[in-house]
Amino acid sequence: MSIEFLINFTPQETRVALVEQGIVQELHVERTANRGIVGNIYLGKVVRVLPGMQSAFIDIGLDRTAFLHVADIWSEPRHNGNGHGSDGNRPIERILAEGQSLTVQVLKDPIGTKGARLSTQISLAGRLLVYLPQEKHIGISQRIEDETERESLRDRLTRLVPEDETGGFIVRTMAESASDDELASDIAYLRKLWSEIRSRATGRLPPSLLHEDLDLGQRVLRDLVDGETTRILVDSRENFQKLGAFASEYSPKVLPLLEHYSGERPLFDLHNIEEEIQKALARRVELKSGGYLIIDQTEAMTTVDVNTGGFVGARNFDDTIFKTNLESAQTIARQLRLRNLGGIIIIDFIDMENPEHREMVLEEFRKALSRDHTKMSVNGFTALGLVEMTRKRTRESLAHLLCEPCPTCEGRGEVKTARTVCYEILRELLREARQFNAREFRVLAAPNVIDLFLDEESQALAMLSDFISKKVSLHPEASYTQEQFDIVLL
Repeated sequence: MSIEFLINFTPQETRVALVEQGIVQELHVERTANRGIVGNIYLGKVVRVLPGMQSAFIDIGLDRTAFLHVADIWSEPRHNGNGHGSDGNRPIERILAEGQSLTVQVLKDPIGTKGARLSTQISLAGRLLVYLPQEKHIGISQRIEDETERESLRDRLTRLVPEDETGGFIVRTMAESASDDELASDIAYLRKLWSEIRSRATGRLPPSLLHEDLDLGQRVLRDLVDGETTRILVDSRENFQKLGAFASEYSPKVLPLLEHYSGERPLFDLHNIEEEIQKALARRVELKSGGYLIIDQTEAMTTVDVNTGGFVGARNFDDTIFKTNLESAQTIARQLRLRNLGGIIIIDFIDMENPEHREMVLEEFRKALSRDHTKMSVNGFTALGLVEMTRKRTRESLAHLLCEPCPTCEGRGEVKTARTVCYEILRELLREARQFNAREFRVLAAPNVIDLFLDEESQALAMLSDFISKKVSLHPEASYTQEQFDIVLL
């Protein structure tokens, strides 16, 4: 399958579109003012230990303290030295103390009101390998399924790693076709990087940044480009040269794929990426058949509702539902990647009576999700006919990155009616009259609320004015939202 990467650079942000067979599948955005911190390594300070939650808050120099759970605290393996060491069985109050310095790595960016998620188990990603400096372990990526290939890679890496040297490695998918020289080069680079990080930690006081992960353009070359990639278009000559220098040093095979785009028309406009970004921010997603999806993202979970809409083309109702669900399975998988939706996801496919249809839709959905590199799990249909799944969330979704809650409705997606606001104003006038002995009350509100007081609710306002024995004047404010009002005492 043909894969292209389109990279748009501006001084303010970097945007990357992953295009498969001419269709945008993923969008990545990184802004200079607030770069993601996943992978960064800090010398942090324990601010507070919470025995009841078996967690601790760590100051790493951000606006909010970061979060460290006891399961993410690494300790020396107690048995044969294999596997991941963890202090998850010991109470956190016996491991950490307030004021203690700690080297930590960010697992998840701060999302919403939650601080960054941390781990004390350090891992450094290279092009072919992930280095685990605290362990003596060689693992193979789960995406390499062939057992013979897995054993071959493990044997080759074992030969390249001296017995007396500390640290373990995980072989990444990209290493399947790598030579011994390329693997050895990656090992040397990662060991040197860890040595530099340890040197920076010497003599520093927390909180301090010890290592910052690569920028978005470099991470694309390191993590996303694979054997199916045919082209990487970059619209900035300066950054094209920077990426070229990075590729020549760390991943020479990528170098021939890099191209500088110098056309007059903006790169994202030429490939309709700007239009796709706008669609990815919409709540409603149209299906080619005439059906549609409704995607709602909340703090707790994301829900996807499938509807037939205007699709009536099949022979009978069951076939109409089945075909709509099949098409939506592919579209939902793409939308999850495109919008970078994570956490708990609930999908409400249209109810299907035929068990075979349900299995085929689920199989099609899993097949469509197999192109996604993000870790996820998909459960079958529940008793209510819903499909439950989780998708690992490490960074903000596209909508949370590019948008903010509406100041009018505060993210509710709806506003109070003008009549509801009128009745709130009447109640507030009564409160104010009982509290303050004003000569007159002036109501400032949106024009449509004032119009309602002058027309249908004029009698209610007059009755209240007589009841409190005070004059009430009305003043429309064009800048006010429908829910906004003020009462001025004169």
